[in-house]
Amino acid sequence: MKTFYFSQSWWQFLLIVIVCYFIGCFNFAFVISKFKKRDITKIGSGNPGTMNMSREFGLKIGLITFICDAVKGGIPALISYYIYRNYVFAGTNFAVSDITRYLCGLCVIIGHIFPATMGFKGGKGIASTLGLLWICLSCDWIGWLPIGFFCLWGLVLFIFLTEWGSLGSLLGVTGFSIIQCAVFILRAYEGAFKPYLVWVLLMILAINILTWCAHHKNLARLFSGEEHRTSIRKLAKKKK
Repeated sequence: MKTFYFSQSWWQFLLIVIVCYFIGCFNFAFVISKFKKRDITKIGSGNPGTMNMSREFGLKIGLITFICDAVKGGIPALISYYIYRNYVFAGTNFAVSDITRYLCGLCVIIGHIFPATMGFKGGKGIASTLGLLWICLSCDWIGWLPIGFFCLWGLVLFIFLTEWGSLGSLLGVTGFSIIQCAVFILRAYEGAFKPYLVWVLLMILAINILTWCAHHKNLARLFSGEEHRTSIRKLAKKKK
């Protein structure tokens, strides 16, 4: 393993922050809706994300939006993993890629929710977060690729049965996050440097806080019994 000196290479982290934020600012829902000659921010709930795209344009377009946003969240983290996977922080055995992949993800999600290109009013970050967590877990163990795939289908089944789209999405994000935190904590017992472990756990917590806060209106409606139902059956039949 190669040694990474943060005091000498801090500018690489700054570059990651800037680049990934602006990657997050690219909103696929907005672009796709423009191709459909409409503006997703001005129709339905106004949210430029998977659910609103599905309701307004049908399940196929919603799925395309989800995949694009998931890729947006996962690919920067995957690239950083391959760049830094052979580096550890000086004086530790903590992999630099453990920090960089979640730094990438956090900045992409901030850019997605608060995009400078859209007046800081973007989507809610669920698809990008799920894509990020799925890819990051798979970096720890390749077996998470098929397991994560089936977990995502489990979320679809939950939403299909309950018609609570926002709750299912948030439970998925939280579930993946708990698993990833458990992986890091178990690794800590093998001697990983704990201050860096705290930083990566705080980034995962920040990602969850961002996505949950972005859904505060949905949660308020859910607790008051006024949340809009998401019927996958109806969305599948919808053609626009």
